[in-house]
Amino acid sequence: MSSVNQSRKILPPVYLLAATLFMIGLNYFAPIKTILHAPVTYVGAVLIALGLFIMIWPAVAFGKVGTAIKPFDDSTHLLTDGMYRITRNPMYLGMTTILLGIATLFGTASPFVLVPVFVWIIQTKFIRHEEAALEKTFGDPYIEYKRSVRRWL
Repeated sequence: MSSVNQSRKILPPVYLLAATLFMIGLNYFAPIKTILHAPVTYVGAVLIALGLFIMIWPAVAFGKVGTAIKPFDDSTHLLTDGMYRITRNPMYLGMTTILLGIATLFGTASPFVLVPVFVWIIQTKFIRHEEAALEKTFGDPYIEYKRSVRRWL
């Protein structure tokens, strides 16, 4: 089975959940070192709330214009306003912010290791394919959008 077919079955929120569970395990079974203490760790709750907002707002926008939200489904509309003026991947940025929030709440070093791993997985399994499909579907308008808006921040 190809990696694209496999990616179609395992959607990004599943990777978010898996990363969260691994973070919990690392925090409790291999915490390495406490690097953040209360009240700084409470910032994690703010990051989680912010990440949820960053993730949900664009999902609502997808619904309003009636375009596909699932990776590898055909997009019918190129979103370039709202959160998409700041980042080309707000939903993935939201997920990453949630993971940063979880790691911050724990305050130990080991959960932070999962954040770049998550970003790498999302970038290789989803973003690269999505960008190629958007370029093929929307052509020059998408290429210009890519030039003017960064992938993450």
